[in-house]
This record gives sequence, structure tokens and C-alpha cells, in this order.
Amino acid sequence: MTAPASGKRQRSPGEKAIRLIVLAIAALLLFAPFLFQDIRSLEVAARLCVFIVLVASYDLLIGYTGIVSFAHTMFFGFGAYGVAIALRQWGAGWDAVIGGSLAGVVVSLAVAVVIGLLSLRVKAIFFAMITLAAASVVLVLASQLSGLTGGEDGITFRTPALFKTATKLLVDENNKVVQLFGVKLNGKLAAYYFVFLSCLVLFILMLRLVGSPLGTVLKSIRENEARAEAIGYRVVAYRTFVFCAAAVVASLAGSIYAIWLKYTGPDTTLSFAIMIDILLMVVIGGMGTLWGAAIGAVLLVTAQYYLRDLMGVAAEATANLPLIPDILDPDRWLFWLGIIFILLVYFFPAGIAGSIMRPRAPRRACE
Repeated sequence: MTAPASGKRQRSPGEKAIRLIVLAIAALLLFAPFLFQDIRSLEVAARLCVFIVLVASYDLLIGYTGIVSFAHTMFFGFGAYGVAIALRQWGAGWDAVIGGSLAGVVVSLAVAVVIGLLSLRVKAIFFAMITLAAASVVLVLASQLSGLTGGEDGITFRTPALFKTATKLLVDENNKVVQLFGVKLNGKLAAYYFVFLSCLVLFILMLRLVGSPLGTVLKSIRENEARAEAIGYRVVAYRTFVFCAAAVVASLAGSIYAIWLKYTGPDTTLSFAIMIDILLMVVIGGMGTLWGAAIGAVLLVTAQYYLRDLMGVAAEATANLPLIPDILDPDRWLFWLGIIFILLVYFFPAGIAGSIMRPRAPRRACE
């Protein structure tokens, strides 16, 4: 393992292309309220912002360090419930937002340290089972402790006045909300840009982390843990650190998402289905590249929201043809989502970003 050479590394055309795609995604999300003015599109855009950060933080574990964890939604839930409980108990103020977010981070950090120090010495599958058990326990507790967490019904709460839809950010002389390109400058817009800017800051911080010498150490541990240990790196300490860092980012993402939804419940933050979605997004985008996390999140979230609609349009367009309308029935959208995922894995075995950024090694001829 050698120290990274000084100076900037030349980027391949594939890397430049992926970065341009992600920058285009960021531009679309930045102007989403003005480009897509229906409520559903804004909900999708906000979910994309949060899940890009959440998937990128998980890629820090599985892609950069080789840690397989099923507890990432647990930390996501800690952040969401921290804000929800604080806003319900203390009222809709910024002190509750900050205090709840910090409480979620502290709990996430404490649990991550305990799991990391006790479990990261074991091999991958055993550690994965430990994290799965921990996440299952937290999910059960969130469902059972109805006095604190709202149980299965979750918690509905009020957010600071700035984020209320009725709040007028800019008014004219007649006290009417000013519109820009048909978009009202009100609390809903403020809430969206709070989500966008918060997630952008977290994503940039993770990019700085993996681009630092620490990121090189993490990759070396993933590639050859024994060699990294022999050189002198304390592998358990590094793996515990990145596990804690990913937990903190996931917790903050949960806090941001809870503020946007104004609701927190087991199904929105702690569900195992969310963990499966995160895994699929990482695989689709490509492990070991945060740029791929953005691409994977965009593709899967967009498919989950719009694939059914597209299939409905296709079924109507082919209504006079035999068999095809039945195959394209919107109720079969999960089947087609699975087909699309299989095709993506087949044609992009290292994920979309991974396959484009890293050229394939030539195959050896069969002996």
C-alpha cells in the first residue's frame, strides 16, 4: 500500500461522464419546484435528495470498507424519531429540531460504537446477522412503545412556522404570495430547499471523506484486510470509525426526512423494505463510488413512483393487441421492476457508475 501521489489524478472519460450525469441530477433537483410543479413530483424530488444521502452513507460501509450491515435503517429511524419526539414534546421550534437531531445523532453514535467494538472483529456474514438482529429489536420497540413512539401509528407533529404551507416568504403590496415562474414562494418551497441544501452539504462532506487519505485506507482494508493490518493500520478502529460516520449521516438524513414528511412511523424509517431498497440502489449505482449512489437512488425511486403510470399508458396504447395489454398491466409493475434490475446487473455487473468509470479487465481464455 503506497501513499497517494501528490497532484491531481487524471480522470477517465467514464469518470467525467458519471460526474456530469450526477451534476445534471443535482441541477434538476435544484430547480425541481420550478420544473415540476405538481405536489407528487416535489415529494419525489425531496425523497430523492434524502435517499441519495442515505444510500451514499451506506456505500461508505459496503462499498468502501466491505462492511455488510442491515442496521442502516435503524440509524435512519433514530434521527427521524429524535426530531419527531422533540417537536411533539417541545413544540414546533428550531430548538426542538436541533435538539432532536442531536439526540438522534448521539443515540446512533452510541449504538454504532457498541456494535462496532463488539462485532466488527467477526467476519462479514456474522456481523450482518448481528446488525439484522439489532435492527429487528429496534423495530419491535418502536412498534411497542406507543407512549413514546406512537406505536404502529407513528407520530404526527408540527414543524417550525417557516415550513408551513400557509407561510408567506414573499408578498406583494396586496399581501399576496409572490410567484416565480408559477411557483408560490411559501413554506412548502422553504421546506424543500431546506431538504435539498442539507442533503447537498452531507453529500459533499462524504465526498471529501472518501477523497482524503482516510478514504484510501478504507479501500485498502476492503481489498486486503490482513495486509492493511500487517502494515500497521488498526483495522477494527478504522472500521468502527466508518461505521459510526455512516450512522451519523444516516441519522441526520432521517431527521431531514421527518421534517419534510411531518410524520415518523415504523414504515417510513425502520422498515426492512427500506433496507432492501438501499441495497438495490447501491448495487444499481455501483459499490465504492458515491456518484453511483446518486444514480442508483434516482433510478429506483423514479421507477417506484412512475413505472406503474408508464405501464398504464403503454397498456392503453396497445389495448387492441393480443396479450400485450395483460403483460403491461400496471399491477405487474413489480415484475417488470425485477426484470429491469436483472438486466442492469447483467449489463453493468459493477453497477452503472462502477462499470462506466472502471474499465473491465480482459477475460482469460478458458483452458
